[in-house]
Amino acid sequence: MTDPLAWFRRLRHADAWIYGTMLFSACLSLLASFVLSIDAVRLAENPNRSLSCDINAVISCGTVATSWQAQLFGFPNAFLGLVAEPVVITIAVASLAGVRFPRGFMFAAQIVYTLGVIFAYWLFYEAVVNIGALCPWCLLVTVSTTLVFATLTHVNVRDDNLYLPARAQQAAARFIDADYDVLVVTIWLLTLGLIIVTKYGTALFG
Repeated sequence: MTDPLAWFRRLRHADAWIYGTMLFSACLSLLASFVLSIDAVRLAENPNRSLSCDINAVISCGTVATSWQAQLFGFPNAFLGLVAEPVVITIAVASLAGVRFPRGFMFAAQIVYTLGVIFAYWLFYEAVVNIGALCPWCLLVTVSTTLVFATLTHVNVRDDNLYLPARAQQAAARFIDADYDVLVVTIWLLTLGLIIVTKYGTALFG
């Protein structure tokens, strides 16, 4: 009889699972970026326009989209997702087909996407603490970029693409092999949900 735990571990360490998860997550992020980009154009035409996800005072894409944080670089932040996610999708699809990218390329991808995740969480912090409103599509970007980051890191640690010192590489590989990364990501996402519920409570549904 097959051990379910052993079967799951083999599955999640397989390329099909890793790159499939990366592809699915990047597609979700691209979809959210596309919707947010359309909303940004609509708000540029009419700043008083009500968006489909303007549900209440807390769940309000319009409030977030009209904040200065939503256009930090002088254009809608969502445009960055339209540029970055197709690159991740290309990596995932090509890798599923058996392509292996050079070490330097994957290291660069890790650096760029790490900056992207940091930016996504800065936006999450600003939305919760300073803007005082949440955008469902932005939250989807936060979750999906977290999953892409986790899978990309998994691959790069497994394949020794991060130019880590020998001891650090061995420790990181043991961490990944023991599935602690899954535990960390799960706790992390649950914590984000807890932060939102604690901050807004019943106002989320008001």
